[in-house]
Amino acid sequence: MPRRVVVAGASGLIGSTLVDGLRADGVSVTTLVRRPPRTADEVEWLTDDAPLDPAVLDGADAVVGLNGASIGRFPWTASYKHTLVWSRITPTQTLARALRELGTDAPAFVSASAVGYYGSAPGRVLTEDSPRGEAFLADLCGEWEGAARSAGPHARVALLRTAPIVHPDAVLGPLILLTKLGVSGPVAGGQQIWPWISLDDEIAAIRHIIDRGIDGPVNLTGPTPAHANDLGFALAVRLNRPYLLPAPAWALRLVLGTDATEALLTTDADARPEVLEASGFTFAHETVEQAVAAAVPAARPATLVLRR
Repeated sequence: MPRRVVVAGASGLIGSTLVDGLRADGVSVTTLVRRPPRTADEVEWLTDDAPLDPAVLDGADAVVGLNGASIGRFPWTASYKHTLVWSRITPTQTLARALRELGTDAPAFVSASAVGYYGSAPGRVLTEDSPRGEAFLADLCGEWEGAARSAGPHARVALLRTAPIVHPDAVLGPLILLTKLGVSGPVAGGQQIWPWISLDDEIAAIRHIIDRGIDGPVNLTGPTPAHANDLGFALAVRLNRPYLLPAPAWALRLVLGTDATEALLTTDADARPEVLEASGFTFAHETVEQAVAAAVPAARPATLVLRR
């Protein structure tokens, strides 16, 4: 178990859960915050043009970078796409620069990325060795990972190609609302494979990567592929609501924009956690149905659920 970890992006769902778990196990955690520090274990950064002092990272076992504005906010206007880029690239470059200055004393760098790296690849199994795809999100992930790798030859760099988190504060948020209103159903046909992972497995995988000294790209995805309909129907069953109303791709593009629709809803990406499984990682939730059941309380009383 590491003795000290530095976490950037600790206010988000993944970051806050990771920090709480580390501290509960006695690990010293320093968080980087974009405001004046409130406690001794907080360090202010990115509020001006000053670089991050490498001394903040010195002596840590790992630095975890989880910064990034939500991709679940729609539509992706030109201004918001700039925010998506800046919020990922700038913090990552800042951490990498400080790690380079530490030279051979640099701790491991565990940097966020996303399965959006692969784009849409119908009919293909995607492992960590698969090439980068096309479209805005794939290009962003490529640039993001390049910024992390610039930490230099002495820092061990792990790249977290994370799937959408099955949690009410993540991918399930808008789906829960639509399902409760009774207007959920197949999205763009529903046969596309949606990569996914539970929050518990996301956190456990990050800690596993730190503990095992894993580097390079790592797919943080559930071990069992799931279609969009599998996730949507599992949520409808959990909430005892119908799953009937289809959402055609053209309507999604009209409302949400082409980039967001193709990156998140119509994409078909069968990304497999090959590196995690080869390293002996054990998933708490092996199917998307298990992940939904763990994240969403069951509704009562039970009613008939219909599926188109």
